[in-house]
Amino acid sequence: MAAYRPPNPRHPYPPENPARPKGLNAIGVLAHHPELTEAYHHLIGHALFATTLSVRQRELIILRVAHQREAAYEWAQHAFLAGEAGIGADEVDRVRRGGGAEGWDPLESALLTAADQLLSDARIGDDTYDRLSSELSTRQIMDLVFTVGAYDVLAMALRTFDVELDDDLLPYG
Repeated sequence: MAAYRPPNPRHPYPPENPARPKGLNAIGVLAHHPELTEAYHHLIGHALFATTLSVRQRELIILRVAHQREAAYEWAQHAFLAGEAGIGADEVDRVRRGGGAEGWDPLESALLTAADQLLSDARIGDDTYDRLSSELSTRQIMDLVFTVGAYDVLAMALRTFDVELDDDLLPYG
């Protein structure tokens, strides 16, 4: 799990709290291939703790990937994390309706739209890219692309191996 924690985090690690969901079923599947898991955890560790995006932006993007890929485990885990990041339950639910849903600010709308475009076309459309680049740096847009990709891969694994929700994640599913 050390690879999960980048050496220069921009965002805080979660508090030590035995009541937090632990993701044991996902960890159990990943334990079948330690070398792959270590490599993947470097990428996920960056996406979670060293990204140039805000925690709010990161969680909205991950939730959109989870919704689009119908990845219930990923959704539940990040619905919990979104709450820790101050994202309200109404906003978490609104993620399901995408970037075109009423209530998003223009940047959040563009982030969610970009996630959809990456998942469907493996490319952010020109208009969306223009909207993003008016407020985000190239590094932030790269973090967006790689966050979508990293969580798309995780969704594939969680769904392929039929990872069931842990009891501590059931309330967020």
